[in-house]
This record gives sequence, C-alpha cells and structure tokens, in this order.
Amino acid sequence: MSSTKAAKGRDAKTPAEHVPHPLLPFLQSQSQNTLTRLYQRPSACLSIFRLLGPLERQLVMNLLWLESAIPSLTMAAWVTPEGKILYDSSLLVLSRLHIVTNLLNPATKQSPKLNLNTTFKTSFRQAITGGGTSGSFGVPAAKDDKHPSSGVEALDAFAVERWETILHYMVSSGTGQVLAKPSAGVLYLLQRSRLMATSHGSALQITSAGFQFLLHSPHDQLWQLLLQYLHMAEERQMDLVEVLSFLFMLSTMDLGRVRNCNVEYSAESLSDTQKAMLEDLRDYGLIWQRKASSRRFSPTRLSTTLTSSLPPLPTSASTGTGTQDQGFIVLETNYRLYAYTDNPLQTAVLNLFAALKYRFQNLVVGAVTRDSVRKALANGITADQIISYLAAHAHPQMRKNNPLIPVTVQDQIRLWELERNRLKSEEGYLYTAFASQADYEYVLNYAKQLGVVVWESPAKRCFFGSLEGHANIRGFIERRTGGGGGG
Repeated sequence: MSSTKAAKGRDAKTPAEHVPHPLLPFLQSQSQNTLTRLYQRPSACLSIFRLLGPLERQLVMNLLWLESAIPSLTMAAWVTPEGKILYDSSLLVLSRLHIVTNLLNPATKQSPKLNLNTTFKTSFRQAITGGGTSGSFGVPAAKDDKHPSSGVEALDAFAVERWETILHYMVSSGTGQVLAKPSAGVLYLLQRSRLMATSHGSALQITSAGFQFLLHSPHDQLWQLLLQYLHMAEERQMDLVEVLSFLFMLSTMDLGRVRNCNVEYSAESLSDTQKAMLEDLRDYGLIWQRKASSRRFSPTRLSTTLTSSLPPLPTSASTGTGTQDQGFIVLETNYRLYAYTDNPLQTAVLNLFAALKYRFQNLVVGAVTRDSVRKALANGITADQIISYLAAHAHPQMRKNNPLIPVTVQDQIRLWELERNRLKSEEGYLYTAFASQADYEYVLNYAKQLGVVVWESPAKRCFFGSLEGHANIRGFIERRTGGGGGG
C-alpha cells in the first residue's frame, strides 16, 4: 500500500518542478531570533538566496529595493491563475524562513502588506553591492612567501582523498580489508547519521541507509552529513548561528588562484566555535591547512560549491566521477556483469552485492549470484536498492534497452530477497492453558482490542501476543482471576 502511494507521488512530480534544497526545512524549523542573527551576515543571506527556488528568488528581488511594504493583493495581481498554487507555496517558504513578513494592521480592514525582513534586506543589499567591514565573506591572509599556498589541483587532490577515504571505509567495512580509517569524529558522525552501525559488538558496517547514501550525488551526500553535523551542534555546545555562518562563508569564498595569486584566508577573525570547526571540516575535506595549528586555511571545491549547482568534486578520471555520470555497468540476462571502470570506490561498491571474478586495467567482470545478493541482504541492503544502483549507473549502451535492467535479473534479485524473508521473528508471549473456552475468548478479544495479537489458534485455545502488550494482558488476566495465574 505504501509503495503504491509513493509511486503516485513521484508520478505527480513534473520534470520542471524545483526540488527544495535539503537545508531549507532545517532552517524553517529554527526560531525567528536565530534566523535574524544569521541574517546579520551578508554571506549567509547570499547563500540562502542561492538555495531558494526560482520563483522565491524572483519574489525576493522584487521586494529588495522597495523602501515600503507592498499590499499582498498588488503582488498577487502579477500571478496567473495557473501559477497561484506555486506562488502561495513560495510565499509560505519565505514566511517560514522569516525572509518575508506579512504586515497586518488590526485597526484597519486593509489587505495585509508584504515586506522583506529588515535585517535580511540590509545584509543582502550589502552582499550584492559590496561594502562593509564585517569580514562576512572571509578575511584574506597576508601573503607568505616562505610558505606558498596550495593551488587548485592540490586542493582538489586533498578533497578527493579525504572524501573517498570516508566512502571507501563505508563500502569496505566488515570485509577484512585494511584501509585508511577516517578520524574518530567522522566515524561518530557516520554512526549518528545511521549510515554505519555495529551489530552485537562487531566492527562498524554499512547499513541500508548507508547504501542508499552511496546512490546519491556527492553534493547530496555532503549535505546529508552536514545536516547531521548541524543537529549535533547543540549537544556539543556550539553556537548554531556561528556554525551556519561559517559554512555559508566557505560557500562564498574563492577557490585556489585569483588574479594569478593563490588565496588563503585568515583564521584569526573566526569565532571560537568556528575555530573549533576547522578540525572537523578538515577531516571531511572541506578545508585545507598546512598543519593543525596553522592560522590560515584554504577552502576546497567541496566547500565553495555548497550552495551552488557546480559539482563538488573535479570530474577527472582519477576520481571516477566522469565515468559515474556516464554510466559504466553492463548487465546481461545471464547475470554476468561488466563494469568499465578503474575507480577503486566503484569497484568496492559493486563488491557489496556482486561476485567479482576478474579485474583488468579499466574493466571489472563479475556476476550477480544468489550468495552475493544474500550477503548484501544480510548487511541491510534491499533488492530495490541493488536494482536502483544498477539502473543509475548503467552504461550508455544499456540505456538503449527497454526495460533498462533485464526483467529476469530484477525478478530473481527480488525472489532471493523473498526467499530470505520467508520467516520473520518477533518477540512476545504465548498465552495458553485457559480454564475454559469462555476465558480464552474473553482475553483474546481484549488483546485484539489492543492490537497486539500476532497469532491465534482457537482449536488449541492459545494465542501469541507482542512484547509491548504483555503488561496490559497480564494485568487484565490477574484482575479477572483475582490475582491468580492464567496466562
């Protein structure tokens, strides 16, 4: 039932529909005071403006240079009947972000007026026109001839190395391979995000959510981790406004060389919270520092593209992202798999659900087998996730097929999942040895009202109840029997 509803929701979505940025719901959940403090930073206002949808950005620009509020009816007059739903939705988003305020005078019966948040308006105007001495966009460090800063290529290499270390560790966990291990802070973040988990004291292993994470683009992956980082800020006694401000500041900084000069930024002007973030962001590959105690830093492409549509990693052969965008997997009806890639990370992901047999310079040959799929299912990966991964990374030659993935392979993968899920265990209590049929039916009806009956057998005069309902059922039986036994 739920899968049918989800499918209908996807069908209703038009190709041109704007997909909201994952950070916006988090910002909408913050208090007006928190957002107003955030809007004091011009870089934050510019970054949030980039995250908005096209119509939301247009509404902001229409209101930005007005010195007084505009009647909402005047604004609504610009909207066609077909666009009213989208207009109302966009206005609601801006209101929840406290960017647009709805002014209503109770003493008059005039229509409400729309106006930009005064703090947001002032800071955003400053971001567009320039000026100000707040250092909101970062303070460039003084030139250091003794230690020249890194260029774009070196920053990209550092970002790729740190990011792929995290992904490699996720896909290779539990396989016995000895790989570079991310920092303790990164591992804790992966656990809190439920991308990795331990089972009965074992080492960290990738979860079903972790495999779904691998299906996303690097930009979505990065924001998924950063959102968890933001949720953890309060328990780490970090100022959320300072954390958000620093991320937005990084997203507006220059990458590498500007006007034939390598750019580094000073850490002296950062707040204590932001200085504490340097180590965390260095572990994620968002910033580069010569050493941990350095008073200067350089943002990498991962951070400068946080609020833009540009790719967060270079599309070079070394990272494999170019191959990933084009598709590299060929799957035959006999379950044989050919992966045209030399990227170790992509090979490691395939090894999660396929039996790899041969590896050449730019080709990996394997097969989707019952044992390999059952191994993936045991690690929490679902059949639909395996099929989705194969479809998302299908070779251009395979995309000429209809359906894209052979039906025989799809059905068999799902059958292997059903084969494994034939039995489902559930903890609970078996109620038996009732004194009479009337007693049995009386207690059974009570348990059914609670919705805790898992199985029943009228012929044997017994039933099985879930663990959650045991206390209520036991109390009911004791009250009926006057404190005696009976269940």
